Amino acid sequence: MKIHIIGGSGTGKSYVSGKISGKFNIPHYDLDNIFWDSEADRYGVKMPIEKRTDKLNSILKNSNWVIEGVYYSWLNDSFSTADYIFILNSPVTVYRYRIIKRFLKRKIGFEKGKKETLKSLTDLIKWTDDYQKNKMPLILGFLEPYKEKIILLEKANDIFNYIKETSLE
Repeated sequence: MKIHIIGGSGTGKSYVSGKISGKFNIPHYDLDNIFWDSEADRYGVKMPIEKRTDKLNSILKNSNWVIEGVYYSWLNDSFSTADYIFILNSPVTVYRYRIIKRFLKRKIGFEKGKKETLKSLTDLIKWTDDYQKNKMPLILGFLEPYKEKIILLEKANDIFNYIKETSLE
């Protein structure tokens, strides 16, 4: 099973990817770990394209995977290889609530994550609003060649219903 999940922040990509990974015992990959260089000496450094491409190609060679992230323009190989492309297009109230909830959990130490500030929280909400409003139509156009693989959902948990209904289990 090869599944690519795309959507903005707070749509449930990481949550549902982790659940699918655990249930079917297949590896889960967060595209942030490929896009951003975690070995750089400062935050926010992009992975060199060649290294990013090598990492992605290494993942795509596996017989099963779940890949999730907000990215699309450099992922033609992932989309063409995927059996299913789930697009999570959550309502604004849902993703904003989840972004704020995650921020608060990290602030009080209930969840691990990068150090965030109120400014980074508001920037993320603004970025996600723009992503949903302006990038999502571009993504849908970009994915047109793969339309037979696309499942557009508002709720991340609906992926599990789709899997049950189509007998992927």
